[in-house]
Amino acid sequence: MLRILIVEDDTQLATTLKYLVEDNPRYCVVATAEDAESGIAAAEAHDPDIVLLDLHLAHGSTGFPVAVRLNELGVACLFVSGKAPTFPMGDLALGCLMKPVTAEDVHRSLAMAEDLLRGRETIRPRPPRNLTIYSDAEALPPAPVVAEPGFIPSRASLKTRIEHWIAGRQHIRA
Repeated sequence: MLRILIVEDDTQLATTLKYLVEDNPRYCVVATAEDAESGIAAAEAHDPDIVLLDLHLAHGSTGFPVAVRLNELGVACLFVSGKAPTFPMGDLALGCLMKPVTAEDVHRSLAMAEDLLRGRETIRPRPPRNLTIYSDAEALPPAPVVAEPGFIPSRASLKTRIEHWIAGRQHIRA
């Protein structure tokens, strides 16, 4: 049985997700949380297999600190958000399911996430249109051409990528 934690600030959506997830007898929702602090506490207390994580949470918090802590705990997460990051975050999540979601989107996304967790090859006909799976190839940007001797290419740090994503969101709001 796959143990699932839902971290979502919209209580109605969290309840709906809970019912959709538990519609499949292989899945069990162990807890729900509405902000980063309670999400981290719930993950530490309930040891879920996967977390459905909104990126914009209650009390002005975001899902990124939760994703970082889940990564430290070795717990996989799947972002469920109205606005996905513009860059792959394979080091933090399996992928991102864009809202609004249907029952079929949730079921197929969880099945694909379970396949990834179990190391099984996914043989699903096709993923939901609003699901982006972060593969290892997507997580790493293409290496730049070495312009000068001694230059060592590297990818932007997680902190830098999150700062760029937040800066882009603030620009949109302005």
